[in-house]
Amino acid sequence: MVWLQLVSYFFGGAFLTNAVPHFVAGVMGEPFQSPFAEPPGQGLSSSTVNVLWGFLNLVIGYVLVCRIGDFDLRRTSDAIAFGLGILAIGLLSARLFGRFHGGNTPEHS
Repeated sequence: MVWLQLVSYFFGGAFLTNAVPHFVAGVMGEPFQSPFAEPPGQGLSSSTVNVLWGFLNLVIGYVLVCRIGDFDLRRTSDAIAFGLGILAIGLLSARLFGRFHGGNTPEHS
């Protein structure tokens, strides 16, 4: 079913995008919010936890995009589904993490 593949590409884009801040913060040696912190998503996790969480997101994103169906970035429907996943988690992350890192100040909202 083509629509299931598109859903997979949407979530693949979301997982790949979510990998970026966690993996980058981790390899920079900085703590960052993660689902494993207290409270989840608000407290800080160690850089090691964030590298592992970022890597797991990369693996899941890879599986969802590259191992399900026949993803083709030149196929408009595939690119749109993938891009909407990137945009959705990107906006959600900006709002959630902006609360902790100053990204939601009035002049930036």
